[in-house]
Amino acid sequence: MARKKRRSAAFSRSLLAPQPEIRLVSVTETVGQATIDGLAYLGDLTILTGRSLHAVVIAPFQGQRMRVERAIHQAMAVGVGAIPILSLISFFIGTILALQSAYELRRFGAMEFVANAVAVSMTRELGPLMTAIVVIGRSGSAFAAEIGTMKVNEEIDALQTMALDPVHFLVAPKFVAMALMLPCLTTWADFMGVLGGSAFGVAGAGFTFSSYIRTTLSALVFRDIITGLIKSVMFGMVITAVGCQEGLSTGLGAEQVGRSTTSAVVKSIFLVVLVDLVFTMLFYLTAPHS
Repeated sequence: MARKKRRSAAFSRSLLAPQPEIRLVSVTETVGQATIDGLAYLGDLTILTGRSLHAVVIAPFQGQRMRVERAIHQAMAVGVGAIPILSLISFFIGTILALQSAYELRRFGAMEFVANAVAVSMTRELGPLMTAIVVIGRSGSAFAAEIGTMKVNEEIDALQTMALDPVHFLVAPKFVAMALMLPCLTTWADFMGVLGGSAFGVAGAGFTFSSYIRTTLSALVFRDIITGLIKSVMFGMVITAVGCQEGLSTGLGAEQVGRSTTSAVVKSIFLVVLVDLVFTMLFYLTAPHS
């Protein structure tokens, strides 16, 4: 009987004892924290980009040697190595664009505008964007994996011990290589896309190859080409900054290298599309009205 009374008293005390507070995170708090983290990440990317530009533009005039050989090596890896897969993808994209354009234009008897649609779409939008996505998969992830592995193996600390700035030694050559090669790759992607469109134009739209090329050249203006090249330069800076930032912020362990690589790919694609949106809106608002 006494035991039952003690159990009843203990149970009553447990009910009367203050319960731990259960805190529910509000949606606004979650969104606010995500916004702060995003802005902080953009700040880190801006700082890294600024330090890299300083190493490329200003540091050589202050007696610091620009590592041209590393930039050339990176340019070969980024540019020449991407040509086969980029050529194939761009050719197929051009053919798909021609098919999709012809599907609608055929209803209005305007098949002659297939070449125009392919040319403008490739040079303004799809050429730079597809090139950026291919380079993200090949080089952006490689940047994160390379620098992340060096961080795990304490090679970054070794560079600092030898009085070598990791940004100047590792990141700046990648910026130079990407800024040079992305416009070149974009130009090649535009050409392969037009070539892919001509395959359908000759086979199914009543063009000859020469007439298709003439129509393409007459449809393009300088603004179409230059907007795509400006986008490609910005995409290259974004890809390099994200890949290197993710590598430099890698934690300890091989698993962290994999996470940094995955994060670099996902964030690069998101930021490239965001930059594409911003510049497309900017070019639209500043376009001359006819």
